[in-house]
Amino acid sequence: MPSQREIRLNAFDMNCVGHQSPGLWTHPRDRSWQYKDLDYWVDLARLLERGKFDGLFIADVLGIYDVFNNSGEAAIRQAAQVPVNDPLALVTPMALVTEHLGFGLAASLSFEHPYPFARRLSTLDHLTKGRVGWNIVTSYLESGARNIGQQAQTDHDARYDYADEYLEVIYKLLEGSWEDGAVLRDRQRKIFSDPDKIHPINHQGTFFNVPGIHLCEPSPQRTPVLYQAGASSRGKQFAAQHAECVFVAAPSKTLLKKTVADIRRRTAEAGRDPHSVLIFNLHTVITGESDRAAQAKWQDYKSYVSYEGAMALLCGWTGIDLGTYAPDQVLTYQRTNAIQSVLEAFSSAEPGREWTVQGLAEWVGLGGFGPLLVGGPQTVADELQSWVEETDIDGFNLAYAVSHESFSDVVEWLVPELQKRGVYKQDYQPGTLREKLFAAGPRLQAPHPGAGYRRTGSGLLVPHQEAVQ
Repeated sequence: MPSQREIRLNAFDMNCVGHQSPGLWTHPRDRSWQYKDLDYWVDLARLLERGKFDGLFIADVLGIYDVFNNSGEAAIRQAAQVPVNDPLALVTPMALVTEHLGFGLAASLSFEHPYPFARRLSTLDHLTKGRVGWNIVTSYLESGARNIGQQAQTDHDARYDYADEYLEVIYKLLEGSWEDGAVLRDRQRKIFSDPDKIHPINHQGTFFNVPGIHLCEPSPQRTPVLYQAGASSRGKQFAAQHAECVFVAAPSKTLLKKTVADIRRRTAEAGRDPHSVLIFNLHTVITGESDRAAQAKWQDYKSYVSYEGAMALLCGWTGIDLGTYAPDQVLTYQRTNAIQSVLEAFSSAEPGREWTVQGLAEWVGLGGFGPLLVGGPQTVADELQSWVEETDIDGFNLAYAVSHESFSDVVEWLVPELQKRGVYKQDYQPGTLREKLFAAGPRLQAPHPGAGYRRTGSGLLVPHQEAVQ
């Protein structure tokens, strides 16, 4: 029997051309080349809110994909996530035309000091009335590291040690610096804020020294909803400690079930309810009025995929230059550890298949590493319910093939079918993004570590285990 759990949907986009489907910008109905125009984003926000999407997740990279053939030329030719604009500037105009849609922003803590970044988070949370989430990214492109003066990207696990302290500074600023009641707005006494209730954080750590107060008054959520997308063991450990939502990109149910179970186990070991974390898998859905219409659309889309663009993305994601391989060369587990992990993941998607370079590029050419579902609304709804039932996933991060057509098809055809089955919301919950997602308060809840940085009336930090709700 199909799962009756509520299915949650996010849209996955990026302030660039094509995002996860290289070459599809050449499709006559694709709008992604308009990414630099406000109309593109305002129209998308209205569309997603009409479809009751939980949020729009906006990815980002700071750097270019220059691993393929040891050059960035392919990425530049094919617009493989370059040019790319800053994602944070998109949020305010989209918030202005919507009431409920959440906004998940990928922002790399590798490239910005936590003190100014905390102010940017608070500003967006104020302007959206508490509809902001932050995807905590440590960044993986060597090109980005070089362009801010680093000799090379920091060691993978060391980046998470840095991230742990970064989060500590963020929590101290957003949760601990200003007490509730610090803002008085007392016109008669001419006192806007009470200095006795605003505290320097006096942080002295391995990576950061931040002595002062947070510059912003508390926003509706204080700390935005925390997202994380690391798939490594260290990344999943970080997610278990900090994340409220986790994004993964497993190409098969077998791998996804294992990944979800691992994240939930680690979350429980961190002292948190394993189902207090919502887990979303990357999927691409091509749908229409019927299976036949969806299949025809898929065949049309495939003819626009750029092999060169797909290779640029694939090599950048894996860190392996596959440009030295022939397209029909079969990849084997012995090449490198990175190739092994990728091939193991895809082998579980199609057991027994031999993966060539071209085959792998074709897979990622429409929607990236995640699965591609093609069919009418009943077929796709059956599939999504089976993924939820068999893997314990909470929802899906939907990439597009053609923008905004892929999302409008989901809103027009798939969402009504899911609603009819009772597995998709009829309307939004009131309140902030955190309240909509978790039906709890607007702020981090104990035992989340961020809740432990709140201050009591005495001005002392509340011990983590005694954090105030």
